[in-house]
Amino acid sequence: MNYVISDIHGNYEKYKAMLERIAFSDEDTLYVLGDVIDRGSGGIKILQDMMLRHNVIPILGNHEYMAAKVLPWLMTEITMESVDSIDEDTMRGLTEWMNVGGTVTISEFSKLGKDEQQDIYDYLSEFEAYGEVEAGGRKYVLVHAGLMNFTKERPLWDYHVAELIFKLCNTNREYYDDKYVVFGHLPTKVLHAGESGMLVSELPYDKRCNEVFFKNKFIGIDCGCGYGGNLGCVCLETLKCFYV
Repeated sequence: MNYVISDIHGNYEKYKAMLERIAFSDEDTLYVLGDVIDRGSGGIKILQDMMLRHNVIPILGNHEYMAAKVLPWLMTEITMESVDSIDEDTMRGLTEWMNVGGTVTISEFSKLGKDEQQDIYDYLSEFEAYGEVEAGGRKYVLVHAGLMNFTKERPLWDYHVAELIFKLCNTNREYYDDKYVVFGHLPTKVLHAGESGMLVSELPYDKRCNEVFFKNKFIGIDCGCGYGGNLGCVCLETLKCFYV
């Protein structure tokens, strides 16, 4: 079976619980649509587990993108000289990453040995910008956030990475006639609230829907794990949803 999850955001316990929930085996494939790290304290542990599994396919999220830009600097010996010589782009990237929850990942990363740090950086560098898979008689495009400047005729390889990891899908229109777009990035409680014509902040906590979102051949799967909600997973063959 082919499964897809996203936006684990450092919740190692829910990640492991989901593998048990779906009875994940060597015959299955799991696509992880980015934002494995940050906010929660287990992002590095999740990456290390994923690295050991040949059938876990990582897709780049904006949090991994931000991390990869500054990890080389963090891998150098931190001295007064290196701090004084940090360039403006690296400092800006470090600040932006920390502002969205990167501090906890930096703490995790700093406790690793040099070889382990290099392994993590090399692994992040291998993340694909998008994925394509066919399962259950359906074709899927897998991205972290969306397809900025979308046209049906535009091939996926033509998109810049920033167009795939920051800009949200427009779920009010159907992008493809013959493909489903699976994405994370935006918690589905926001999408569900929008369908009711409301802001999620206007809903009481017990009325906020942290479940998979389906509309117009879009499947939103960020079920709010990074904000105390669910970790959601979809089986692409059956479209069955799982939550932990």
